[in-house]
Amino acid sequence: MNHKSEDIDKESKLAHKYSTLFNLCHMMSYERDLNTLLDFLVKNSAEVVDADRASIFLFDKKRNELWSKVAIGTTVVIRFDARLGIAGEVLKTGEIINAEDAYSHPKFNREVDKKTGYTTNTLLCVPMKDINGKPIGVLQTLNKKGGMFSKEDEEVLEVFASHAAIAVENAKLIGELEGTKARLQQENIILRGKTRGRFFVSNIIGTSPRIQSIVKLIEKISDSPLNVLITGESGTGKELAARTIHYNSSRFERPFIEINCAALPESLLESELFGIEKGVATGVEKRVGKIETANGGTLFLDEIGDMSLPAQAKLLRVVQERKLERIGGRSMIDIDVRVLAATNKDLKSEIEKERFREDLYYRLNVVHIHMPPLREMKEDIPLLAKYFLGNFTNELDKGPMSFSPEALDCLMRYGWPGNVRELENEVKRAAILSEDNVINEKDLSENMRGIPESRGGSRTAPTEKGIQSLKETVEEIEIRMIKEALEKSGRNKQKASEILGITRQGLINKIKRYGLS
Repeated sequence: MNHKSEDIDKESKLAHKYSTLFNLCHMMSYERDLNTLLDFLVKNSAEVVDADRASIFLFDKKRNELWSKVAIGTTVVIRFDARLGIAGEVLKTGEIINAEDAYSHPKFNREVDKKTGYTTNTLLCVPMKDINGKPIGVLQTLNKKGGMFSKEDEEVLEVFASHAAIAVENAKLIGELEGTKARLQQENIILRGKTRGRFFVSNIIGTSPRIQSIVKLIEKISDSPLNVLITGESGTGKELAARTIHYNSSRFERPFIEINCAALPESLLESELFGIEKGVATGVEKRVGKIETANGGTLFLDEIGDMSLPAQAKLLRVVQERKLERIGGRSMIDIDVRVLAATNKDLKSEIEKERFREDLYYRLNVVHIHMPPLREMKEDIPLLAKYFLGNFTNELDKGPMSFSPEALDCLMRYGWPGNVRELENEVKRAAILSEDNVINEKDLSENMRGIPESRGGSRTAPTEKGIQSLKETVEEIEIRMIKEALEKSGRNKQKASEILGITRQGLINKIKRYGLS
């Protein structure tokens, strides 16, 4: 064979080798399991340079060790100090070592051969570096078939090792992400179970006939697809009823999305509910709305009586047709949501005043639940107060506490314009202020003490028409409490709303309603 034929043959073999290398690099980029990837790399790195055997040593930075699988298909590993041997030297310097006689090389670590029972003659070791050039391990091939490792073998193995390093890092990252995902999924299952447990129907506190009738109704309708309208004064537990319905339905693993229609300005409410497409206005990015986020689950519209008429018209389309169009959108999106709505307003009166759509009212009011005010369920006050006290002392990790008979008597006499929410806040306040494990009359708010029994549990006052109506009495108490809260908070609306146990927007609405600004 002449020299020209030998050169052609050599070039052909080299081209075949690089073609094989390219295919191997392409294949390794798709492998996501680290153990499978290591088996693939060990097997094919040996073949690509005609070696008898190959090893990959990965760097464990925390322990400053190099580790390697003992054999293909196993998870057994050997570990040694990352400063030892030819592998340690390549890791440290980042330089290739091509040893013609491994045992004569000053850095060769004979302990590895002792552990594996293998005899190393020739050895080629190249560094594995991440995309930032930091060492993550070394790739080592042993005992070249038919001679010694060449310069060409060094180049081929170096290319192979650079792609292998990226594949290993990706597999490790994916493994960590999948592990984190699995942990989060397990935690979510546990948290969903705990959350669902909080909203079992049996956890609705109250023995009065009215509460028990609500419990029975929720049990009947929870797992149905029917929309529900929940009415009642502020603080009566409308949100609790909505969450109980959701978590006792077959939708409990899907989202429960709540939006307060009174808390958002009219200009923002529609985009929050229905979403918005990119480019509707300068700088506006695409945003998914609350309705779309609730897909498959439950949408809870609190204070729906404060929703604007244009938003009501769009909501009606969602409720009727189960389709949604984002603001600025041109296509309809199929939606599967159960709608629960709540309000403290008289919607029939709002319909007469043309402030609420009658067709939407009947779409939402398939089932009606009215949450009664606390003053109409006085027999439940001691039970609720003790329940709130037990929960709060557990949160504070305090010992058991109780109420004195006098304190309970005060709670029973009070009119509770803020309903159950006000009772919960009063109990928390008294638990903090009490100097021992018994809440006494002196630990209660001033307006709780010394109030004479009267119709509805509230003060009464003569007017031109005689005795005040219940609505007038409640408004009078609300005005007084708002003034007191604003005075105590230095007219800070956020702090005042916390004192009253209502939202900041709810307080603002009441201030406007009563002309207190």
